[in-house]
Amino acid sequence: MTLECTIAIESWPLREPFEIARETMTDVDVLVVTLRDAQGRAGRGEAAGVSYDGETLASIAAQVDAVRPLLRADTAGADLMRWLPPGGARNALDCALWDLRAKQAGRHVWELAGRAQAGRVLTAYTIGLGGEADVRRKIRAARRFPLLKLKADATRHVDMVRWAREEHPQARLVIDANQAWDRRLLERILPELKAHGVELVEQPVPRGTDAQLDGLAATIALAADESCTDRTSLDNLAGRYQFVNIKLDKCGGLTEALLLAQAARARGFGLMVGNMGGTSLAMAPAHLVAQDCAYVDLDGPLLLREDRSPGMRYTAALLDAADAGVWG
Repeated sequence: MTLECTIAIESWPLREPFEIARETMTDVDVLVVTLRDAQGRAGRGEAAGVSYDGETLASIAAQVDAVRPLLRADTAGADLMRWLPPGGARNALDCALWDLRAKQAGRHVWELAGRAQAGRVLTAYTIGLGGEADVRRKIRAARRFPLLKLKADATRHVDMVRWAREEHPQARLVIDANQAWDRRLLERILPELKAHGVELVEQPVPRGTDAQLDGLAATIALAADESCTDRTSLDNLAGRYQFVNIKLDKCGGLTEALLLAQAARARGFGLMVGNMGGTSLAMAPAHLVAQDCAYVDLDGPLLLREDRSPGMRYTAALLDAADAGVWG
């Protein structure tokens, strides 16, 4: 018996334009997949896709549509991994399947994943690029968040950190270059970043040029984001990065994300979980991955004008597990 599969494309406006090294966004467009069984029970999954890999909502919708005839009552995540490559389409389907299986079993997803519970986590709050006055304003507004993630590019980096330190002196700081630096710049500014208390530098160099980090005596831990896709990417990261940033859109769903986390830990990497933007429906499965992560970046709904209702519960920076009305 087949599973009914429906696809919807949604647009969720941001509170204000959000600038990173490669683009400025005004809204987050997502694909929502709903899987329904013969008894009418439904599971949902949300994906934004990986735009820097050329994914669009149209392209991932077409991928979902192509495998729709294959979806059966006994379809598993392993089947999706054979049918689809890592990316947004597989993520939306895989998360919808996890949600459906939880509804069918009358249990939480974390129980299906072999966990006793999914506890509250502390998420970073992200500050996008902008002019000094604008960035300072955003940091002041984020003083209730103890961990800030600062976006950077090739020219705006140390200043972002200095402004954050002045406006929110007690904040823990992570900086994300989104591939905008090279080794020479990294070596030049590392001492200043260290002096300002930056804990982690995310994806300093372009994906595919990670070898330039060989032999670098980094005084701050480096995290691979764009360079970390699924388990197949780990060989290229060893010895160059100390952390990997797991995103469900990149790796293709919760099934692979849990396997990636396990494999990365076994190889000595620290773990971070992030997001490509989206609503609580996208953050909920990532919250399960967050249980094992030293750094959590699941603030996507906080950047939106409004979230789904019901949505996940944020108490400032503290994020609780989703209830069944949201996902899982």
